[in-house]
Amino acid sequence: MGRGGRKLALCLTVALFAAWALYRLLTSCAVWYDHRPIMMPRNTYILGENRKVYPYDRYMPLIFIGGVPRSGTTLMRAMLDAHPEVRCGQETRVIPRILQMRSHWLKSQKESVRLEEAGLSKEVLDSAIAAFCLEVIARHGDPAPRLCNKDPLTFKSASYLSELFPQAKFIFMLRDGRATVHSIISRKVTITGFDLTSYRQCLTKWNSAIQTMYNQCREVGPSRCFMVYYEQLVLHPGEWMRRILQFLDIPWNESVLHHDELINKPGGVSLSKVERSSDQVIKPVNLEALTKWVGNIPSDVVRDMADIAPMLSVLGYDPYANPPAYGSPDAFVADNTKRIRANVQLWENRAKDLLSPQRTFQDVNIEDSASEAAPAPAAA
Repeated sequence: MGRGGRKLALCLTVALFAAWALYRLLTSCAVWYDHRPIMMPRNTYILGENRKVYPYDRYMPLIFIGGVPRSGTTLMRAMLDAHPEVRCGQETRVIPRILQMRSHWLKSQKESVRLEEAGLSKEVLDSAIAAFCLEVIARHGDPAPRLCNKDPLTFKSASYLSELFPQAKFIFMLRDGRATVHSIISRKVTITGFDLTSYRQCLTKWNSAIQTMYNQCREVGPSRCFMVYYEQLVLHPGEWMRRILQFLDIPWNESVLHHDELINKPGGVSLSKVERSSDQVIKPVNLEALTKWVGNIPSDVVRDMADIAPMLSVLGYDPYANPPAYGSPDAFVADNTKRIRANVQLWENRAKDLLSPQRTFQDVNIEDSASEAAPAPAAA
């Protein structure tokens, strides 16, 4: 083949390659020639100190902490917040509400048809709800490599959240239902559907709520939903925080055992003035709340406990043990408890400093996102 022939062959080869490359480009970018326009999301990020970029999206490894209120969710998030790579922050309250709205839409066939007719398919709604939740989680506090959300009742929708955020992991806080209900009643925590004048009714509501969450966690699966017993976290915080951080793929840091030293400090544990547990988590991990319920539940309720709250047995609690044998604490937890009991006035003053000035806790209501019952009567 002559020189001219070789040049022609080269030109044809280049032309064929260019045509093939253009074809592959067009077929891989359907948005260019699809007859329908497609909205493409922009990249989202937060600028931290020194203008460090923290990108966030639906596929990042978010952390969700949940459970029935008064089950140790605030302690859990405070201990995680003490880790330099994690930011949880205070409860948002709005994420459970958007999940509640979706639940109502699905329950109403008329509303579902109306949404479909308006072009709001499941894919569109899922995308919108995910974007809403993600913006709230990412922007309601300081940026961090690992973001987490603590809104206890979101766990009634854990399976749905696991679909929206396929790389997210879930920490499910479990606590003896008798202790949880005693805390709700004694601290006047108004939760929609809970009658604060009745241990029997509140235990029934606890049983229903924890069963729903337990089933949701099992549906999500053990690789993504980790059950943490409040009693064991308090008795053995070192062992359990190591297990939790390993589950979350977060390196160990000793600061998670000393969250109380980082309260409301830059990059530390921010506490809300209107969350019920704030005055308790200012203290180091201690045993004060483990058995406060013993002797305070009416005798007829104690007698019928196994029938009122069968989930106690499912979770491994003895419904007839008063007090129960939760286990022996680690030495430093026992020491923390002794120091707190020896300085009661000091801790009361610290709680007052943290919570003042503010509106009273009685003004705060927790909405049960899966309850159709009327709101509980306001606390006296």
